[in-house]
Amino acid sequence: EKAVNLKKDLAEMQEWMTQAEEEYLEKDFEYKSPEELENAVEEMKRAKEDVLQKEVRVKILKDNIKMLATKVPSSGQDLATELNVVLENYQLLCNRIRGKCHTLEEVWSCWIELLQYLDLETAWLNNLEERVQMTENLPDKLHAVNDALESLESVLRHPADNRTQIRELGQTLIDGGILDDIISEKLETFNARYEELSHLAVSRQITLEQQLQTMRETDHMLQVLQENLAELDRQLTSYLTDRVDAFQMPQEAQ
Repeated sequence: EKAVNLKKDLAEMQEWMTQAEEEYLEKDFEYKSPEELENAVEEMKRAKEDVLQKEVRVKILKDNIKMLATKVPSSGQDLATELNVVLENYQLLCNRIRGKCHTLEEVWSCWIELLQYLDLETAWLNNLEERVQMTENLPDKLHAVNDALESLESVLRHPADNRTQIRELGQTLIDGGILDDIISEKLETFNARYEELSHLAVSRQITLEQQLQTMRETDHMLQVLQENLAELDRQLTSYLTDRVDAFQMPQEAQ
């Protein structure tokens, strides 16, 4: 009777493993939304816990069959053979579920990381857009144009590392068929805005540089002219002081 019950337990254990494999490993999952992906991750975590909890039952079966084998070698030997098959299948099931759980957790982590990088770069784009807007309707003063240019250039020096991460993470998920529609839309929107704003910012930077150069040249010309006028004023004042007749002055002084 003991052997019959153990044989029944082994059969039930094998049946449970077959059902677990069908439910957790053979289903075709389509992760088209973050909610579906998150639910799949939680389900695989529960599956891993469920499978690992059966380890106690497997150990009890193993101990009981060993004990029976010492008392009834013939029955114990047959059960030991079946036990080895169950143990092998159980270990394989544990490894596969662990592997799938780890993979899904990595995928979820990849998705969260992508969102974080997108948030960072979107904040940078917002800052860039604000700096570009600040370059509009500037007062016609050299220091105002120079400050606006330096402010814009400081934002444009933003490193490209985050955009590289966004591209690689997004492509990895899309290649795996995971959230591909959502990610493609997010990347398309982000890239379009990035291209538009960066081109506008660079164009505005060039305009400000040219405006600044023109203002500096104008200032220099005015400075030279003021110096020349000051020198001429000194000469004229000297002529007047010395009561020099106009016709005795150099032609340019006349």
